[in-house]
Amino acid sequence: MTVRGGPGSGPDGVPAAIALTPILSARYRQADLERIRAAAPGSRLVSVSLEGLADGPLDDVEVLLRGPLPAAVFDRLIYRCPRLAWVHSATAGVERVLTPSAAARDLVITNARGVFSDPIAEYVLMMILAVNRRLPQLLELQREHTWQPLEAIEMHDVTVGIVGLGSIGLAVARRAAAFGCRVVATRRRIDAHEDLSSGIEVLPADALPQLLAVSDFVVLALPLTTATEDLFDAEMLARMKPGSWLINVARGKLVDERALVRALRDGPMRGAVLDAFRDEPLPPDSPLYDVPNLIVTPHTSWTSGRVLDRSIELFCENLGRFTRGERLENAVDPDVGY
Repeated sequence: MTVRGGPGSGPDGVPAAIALTPILSARYRQADLERIRAAAPGSRLVSVSLEGLADGPLDDVEVLLRGPLPAAVFDRLIYRCPRLAWVHSATAGVERVLTPSAAARDLVITNARGVFSDPIAEYVLMMILAVNRRLPQLLELQREHTWQPLEAIEMHDVTVGIVGLGSIGLAVARRAAAFGCRVVATRRRIDAHEDLSSGIEVLPADALPQLLAVSDFVVLALPLTTATEDLFDAEMLARMKPGSWLINVARGKLVDERALVRALRDGPMRGAVLDAFRDEPLPPDSPLYDVPNLIVTPHTSWTSGRVLDRSIELFCENLGRFTRGERLENAVDPDVGY
């Protein structure tokens, strides 16, 4: 996708001004700001809070680096930026960026696809290994001062099903295959010429019931769209293999949480790992904390010491492309939602 209208209106085609909101729950380091200035020399940088408060004028802002802004704040912000042409989301999910206001402005949207793939894939493998090696039960035995060896499961005996074979799903698939797992994945678009790596069985999206029937671990790595919201409802959860686990590292609204609790209590599932929830942060009185076979983590699968560096690197690469009027990396198709 080429930026409409060509280069920015600042010196040598850079954006006249760039608005920066907090990203990844972190403050911009001085080195980050220097990298952005080096990628767009002469651009004026405007800091914008998560509440939409700016430390300078917004009338000449042409580029926005967006963190976890609520959709309503985002809409107000783009209204105050009449010359805005491109929004880069520092998150992979863009459900709060593809608003009607953004569509009406015909803004170019890019996302952080690929930035978080490695740490999330490592998180998923950690959880699969912990379950197979009975780590939660072993820790409980330690707390009880009880010596009781438990039989484990080898990875060669495990089938991992991945729902959504984008950058995160593919990173999970390759690691699971390297451990000897059978890997089955669904994908909306299947390219027969794409080299995904050996050991991955790729199915069309409508073959999801087939994936669920054979998978010991089902990993959700698909975007949240109108088509995927509540995809894992009571009917879909009932299709899962008896004794299987669900791992959600994508978006909380993909799963009907009440139906999940029933499926964990009554079957067919044995357990679940949730790192994303419908309401975040999860309130202290949430019943999800106390479900015995449910592992809850505070949306932490994406974190590592490297993600901020990769985020800034991707944004600066695209800043150069924007200045030159070239195709931007990670352009989002608003028709499909990612």
